[in-house]
Amino acid sequence: MANDNARDTDRVWDLMKKIGFAMLVTRDGDKLRARPMSAHLDRDANTIFFLTDARRHKDEEIERNPSINLSFADAGSQKYVSLTGTAVVSDDRAKIKELFSTPAKAWWDSAEDPNIRVLEITPDDAEYWDSPGTVISYVKMAAAAVTNTRPDLGENRKVSL
Repeated sequence: MANDNARDTDRVWDLMKKIGFAMLVTRDGDKLRARPMSAHLDRDANTIFFLTDARRHKDEEIERNPSINLSFADAGSQKYVSLTGTAVVSDDRAKIKELFSTPAKAWWDSAEDPNIRVLEITPDDAEYWDSPGTVISYVKMAAAAVTNTRPDLGENRKVSL
């Protein structure tokens, strides 16, 4: 069982790395808010980092309720990860400089921009769906419909992180 959990944990981190972008879901009062963000993974630290902007409302939402969801999706390959965790916003300038890259220049001129913050996610658990791909999945669904059976569309696992 421990080997299965280790394998599933490895798969979660591998899928998140391959997909790279996540919808970050926060709570704004009674409403949920989601927005796409570029993930920086640090498996050794069991942490997912994002660069964020202090002028946006997600920082305030996280301060009020640090429980978040990250949803990674590669619809073309039929691979998905949904992760729950706890978020913290910081002004760690060294970490900002470490994470700042060319894509970040679309939002800020440089790593010295005083509005940049680091969003640090500590995962609690995740669930992943790992399918063989769209075409194969459609063929399996069609075959299942004809034979009145359930299709085997790959792995679906819940993982404690």
